[in-house]
Amino acid sequence: MKPYRLLVFDWDGTLMDSAGRIVRCMQLAAADTGTPVPEAAAVREIIGLGMREAVERLFPDFDAPQVEDFIDAYRGHWLGDAVPPSSLFPGAREVLDWARERDYLLAVATGKSRRGLDKVLEETELTDCFHVTRCADEAFSKPHPQMLEEILTDLDTPPAEALVIGDSEYDMQMAANARVDALGVAHGVHEGERLQRHGALAVLNDLHQLPPWLTQAEREESLA
Repeated sequence: MKPYRLLVFDWDGTLMDSAGRIVRCMQLAAADTGTPVPEAAAVREIIGLGMREAVERLFPDFDAPQVEDFIDAYRGHWLGDAVPPSSLFPGAREVLDWARERDYLLAVATGKSRRGLDKVLEETELTDCFHVTRCADEAFSKPHPQMLEEILTDLDTPPAEALVIGDSEYDMQMAANARVDALGVAHGVHEGERLQRHGALAVLNDLHQLPPWLTQAEREESLA
């Protein structure tokens, strides 16, 4: 018996190795708007938040028009072709295939916009892989639990039967706020110790470790 029936993945930094591209697009947007260019470490701190929340945290002195101008500049670079595209992390596609073969429900809860997520789902040919997806322009940004709560409702799944997989403290906090278990992955933007401080049951070095972790959880459930 599976202890979980629903796996909810973050996207950037969890399934897709996109932190470097996000940093570059943020820095180019800063140059476009005459804003001091942020260091890569500062940008990595806000990856996982919704775009508006990320820009407001990165540039706390911005007024509303400046936030909008920056977001427009960022999206121009993100949706364009000048910055090389990101790739899925090794093992991501295989892990998703493994989970589908075992009848897990699959979902995405991401700080990306709907337009941005649909673009990468199409590029990676994963559009039909997920039963439900939620984006930060459709709900409150992480760590607010709205995205996750809506996924649970849409898939008629109680919190105890869901598992969040993410790479940031915002993923862990969102899960805790919705009373859902969470696993961290250490190949993203926040280090493993930080993920555990914010509620991760465990931290995987990479996605290849997810199937054996779930298999072990199934064994323990059957013995309980």
